[in-house]
Amino acid sequence: MDWDKLRIFHAVAEKGSLTHAGDVLHLSQSAVSRQIRALEESLSVTLFHRHARGLILTEQGELLYDATQQMVRRLDATAARIRDSEDEVFGELRVTTTMGFGTLWLAPRLARLYEKYPALKIDLMLEERVLDLPMREADVAIRMKEPSQADLIRKRLMNIRMQLFATPEYLATHGTPETMDDFSSHRLIAQHAGTPQVAAGAMLVAELMTHDIPSTLTVNNYFGVLQAVLNHLGIGVLPDYLTEDFPNLVRVLPDVESAEVPVFLAYPEELRHSKRVAAFRDFVVDEIMAFRRRQSEDAAA
Repeated sequence: MDWDKLRIFHAVAEKGSLTHAGDVLHLSQSAVSRQIRALEESLSVTLFHRHARGLILTEQGELLYDATQQMVRRLDATAARIRDSEDEVFGELRVTTTMGFGTLWLAPRLARLYEKYPALKIDLMLEERVLDLPMREADVAIRMKEPSQADLIRKRLMNIRMQLFATPEYLATHGTPETMDDFSSHRLIAQHAGTPQVAAGAMLVAELMTHDIPSTLTVNNYFGVLQAVLNHLGIGVLPDYLTEDFPNLVRVLPDVESAEVPVFLAYPEELRHSKRVAAFRDFVVDEIMAFRRRQSEDAAA
């Protein structure tokens, strides 16, 4: 098959329009249409259904699109390895992690990474869905469980727990609960148990909800929970790594906490020699080690 025609097919499949694909490829609509027609004739199949709303892949088109997607990802990975043959650390690095960890721990620390490597272009993708690293949906992942995908290099960074926190102002007004029974006069702020999240956090929230708690606020991510807690709305279920950046938060009911949650960093085997990945990995490991050291010092004080 003609590589140039496959490149044009891939663009049309992604954009769903000859015009939009032409804009990306800097070709006229008629030129794109001729190439697609020639590809269909060479394969003796119809690759697109033509609709008023645009182009929709046929079953045969879906098969070809899956193949071209893999080709594009492989080419991107090869281009990244070629760039990484230079001594300098630069270029795009796609990092995926959860909304909570990304907004509350990782993003506030990235300034130190950029100070060292100002030419990095980090694409931070925050979502609870586990992206497919071997298929190059991202370059590096930080996840709250050990990755199950094959062909990944993984490193355990630390363990975290979900605990209960409130502001001094809230506790001064409403009192500090001594037992779970005291929650009858408090508001619980947490992620909804049905929201995609780490299993240990969901189990803790489900357990808390079995008690008589008349007022609750549920949010679909820990950033929202934190904002509600900081504005003195109630007692929130939050990850313990927040205590360093928000030292004024007061831990409530110290015996109530989730099971340990492992935090892993992972990246594809094929990026083992990537300087950008190594720079990010070393940065995160150094930050975690410093964070754990400060935690130990605080606990000993």
